[in-house]
Amino acid sequence: MKKHAFIFAIVLFVCILLLGCNAEDKNSDNENDEKLNIVATIFPEYDFARAIVGDKATVSMLTDPGASIHSFDPSPSDIKKVQSADVFIYVGGESEEWVDSILQSLDTDNMKIIRLMDSVNVVEEELKEGMTPEEEDVDAEETESEELEYDEHVWTSPQNAILLIDAITVAICEADEANASVYESNAAAYKEKLNDIDKQIKDLVKGAKRNKIVVADKFPFRYFVDQYGLDYVAAFPGCSDQTDAGAATIAYLINTVEQEEIPYIYYVELSNKSCATAISEQTGAGMLLLNSGENISKTDFNNGVTYVDLMNQNIETLKKGLEE
Repeated sequence: MKKHAFIFAIVLFVCILLLGCNAEDKNSDNENDEKLNIVATIFPEYDFARAIVGDKATVSMLTDPGASIHSFDPSPSDIKKVQSADVFIYVGGESEEWVDSILQSLDTDNMKIIRLMDSVNVVEEELKEGMTPEEEDVDAEETESEELEYDEHVWTSPQNAILLIDAITVAICEADEANASVYESNAAAYKEKLNDIDKQIKDLVKGAKRNKIVVADKFPFRYFVDQYGLDYVAAFPGCSDQTDAGAATIAYLINTVEQEEIPYIYYVELSNKSCATAISEQTGAGMLLLNSGENISKTDFNNGVTYVDLMNQNIETLKKGLEE
């Protein structure tokens, strides 16, 4: 997923924008719009921010609903949105390497910038037994000296989400001190919901019949399973955009389901479900959606679906997979 050519193109875009714009444009925009302008790259941080600010600020998301965050290429208009932000929130990690190139080319002195991976303890991306590796991982032996890649799906654990909300709240309050008490109150209410979800999941796992899940899809749930002591097998690593699992992976997942009598297998949101369908047809196991929250469909986005809604849905599907 290295994007050297793309990064070069982004730098060119930024240069063009900077030549066509000047600092007075941004100052003028701020004078005409008193509300804080918050720009988030993907859905989880967008949802956290909008819950915190309510109607006191504007929040926008760069990634389109229904799109993969791992193949996102910012347009010139996206770069301009970042440039105009009072608060900019991104995750960091491999999928957002483009962010650093953009920020280095912009005047960010008056911008609050939040990199979510700096707010939690991160773990290395894991290639577990049975997984079909990403194509670039096949030559891993030749790149042993490269920098370690950390799993960027830090929001999938509700306890991590609380830490992320804290970091976002601090930055927003610093950017708009006049409404700080409102933001802090909204954040506290949202975190209360997350604490309730966290308790429900802990109670569920504690009393469950089994502690292993089979995800016949990519696996963005590393922080989630680590948090709750769950074991797992999966078809692909979390950042993979591959849809065709190798024969060895299919066989491994089928054997796991049959030998351990797993009643349900999971797929992730916005998936084509090809791997899960193949496993289900061979084993008779049911198929259930497990939301990572990475992104949501356009319909769900327009209907105001939240991270809390997704986690509540996960509780119900996990009950079936772990208890039946």
